[in-house]
Amino acid sequence: MTQQDATTTPQAVIAAALRRERTRAGLSLSEVAGRAGIAKSTLSQLESGTGNPSLETLWALCVALDMPFSRLLDPPRPNVHVIRAGEGPVVAAEQSEYRATLLAAGPANSRRDLFRITAEPGHARRSDPHSVGVVEHVLLAEGRALVGPVDAPVELHPGDYIAYPGDRPHVFEALASPTWATLVVEYT
Repeated sequence: MTQQDATTTPQAVIAAALRRERTRAGLSLSEVAGRAGIAKSTLSQLESGTGNPSLETLWALCVALDMPFSRLLDPPRPNVHVIRAGEGPVVAAEQSEYRATLLAAGPANSRRDLFRITAEPGHARRSDPHSVGVVEHVLLAEGRALVGPVDAPVELHPGDYIAYPGDRPHVFEALASPTWATLVVEYT
């Protein structure tokens, strides 16, 4: 893995994106924190690059700012882009062994993001609803997992695909170790 300087760490990229998007929306720290249900001090730390946000906190901020999740992690890049296995900006869930690695953010004229998901059995990753109209697509590569709406998840095996509304509560629960999948988040 290559060494990153202080301006390209995931925390620095997230900090710059949060400041940029909050300014774009014309909102104060207090307004965004209130909409996201987090403390103003937490948002301040994140914008200064000193916080260590969970996946849940970042999703709440994206909903509050009405922005795709990928805008938090996707710095400008060249035309050809390779992310090796085990590399890329990773965000972990608070209460489960679930990690999302941003592989590709949708360009300005597109509304989709691509992630690599890794998960371990033990605790399900339950997600609150995302923005209205979001659809999630999951292609399971290895392991087994329960995936989809909280009230009707489907057991997936390697090669299985599912699409479900991401604007309703949903779950990803690894049933075997290791489990990994490709996730496409489609915004409308």
